[in-house]
Amino acid sequence: MNLCMMSYTMARRPDLFSVRGTLELAKELGLTGIDWCGLYDHSPRELCRMTRDYGLTAACYTFGADLNHPDAAGRQAGVDTVKRGIEDAVTLGTDKIMIPTPGRPDVPREVTRRNIIAGLREAADFARQAGVTLTVENFPGALSPFVIADDLLEAVCEMPGLKITYDNGNAATGEDPAGSFTRCAEHVVHVHFKDWELLPEGEGMRGLDGRYYRGDLIGEGIIDHRSCLTAMRQTGYTGFINIEYEGNKYTPEEATRKAATYLRGLMA
Repeated sequence: MNLCMMSYTMARRPDLFSVRGTLELAKELGLTGIDWCGLYDHSPRELCRMTRDYGLTAACYTFGADLNHPDAAGRQAGVDTVKRGIEDAVTLGTDKIMIPTPGRPDVPREVTRRNIIAGLREAADFARQAGVTLTVENFPGALSPFVIADDLLEAVCEMPGLKITYDNGNAATGEDPAGSFTRCAEHVVHVHFKDWELLPEGEGMRGLDGRYYRGDLIGEGIIDHRSCLTAMRQTGYTGFINIEYEGNKYTPEEATRKAATYLRGLMA
């Protein structure tokens, strides 16, 4: 398993963010990959060149696409976005993309799940011909269509070829994250690690389990990362682990440094 820079973590602070600074930090920390969560005013070709110049691998390309519509016509713009993202992924030099899947307050989560599965299926042939793997992640929130293993396995069953980006923090907002990974392990091709602190009722984000969450630093929150790593080793996962941070206690750079040190300690 290899630790991976996540550009989203760094870009949450636009006042501190730069593409080159992100790449320099990844190289300094000995990270081997970067998950580009956007292009940041660069062309895919430029980002590919810069990534390789720093000795890094483009581990994944993550971007949003609105597929939450009940009919193909409504989903078409989102499907077109997915196809453009697939083309960008090829130019970036990665073989996988990840589509975040937030829910909507006016659509039940099971309906959102069906809509998104249908939209991904409409882009599946294009992805296959490009040699790019489509993935979805455990996404947090009571309205999210994909939180627990059952949600993700339903999608994989409905769309052969779809794979999973496992997010241990997001899985924990609905079930035990280590057990969730074990159930999905054969379909997991990419991983995010993050952490949470629990808040009083009504504050922060409401999870599928009814509890309330706010982002915390990996190793300082409620997630048992050791049990997740054990489950991953037992099932033979050898890919990337994104370092993700959504808190405000530390700057993105501080958080990434601390999390990398903590996770390396556990992995050793």
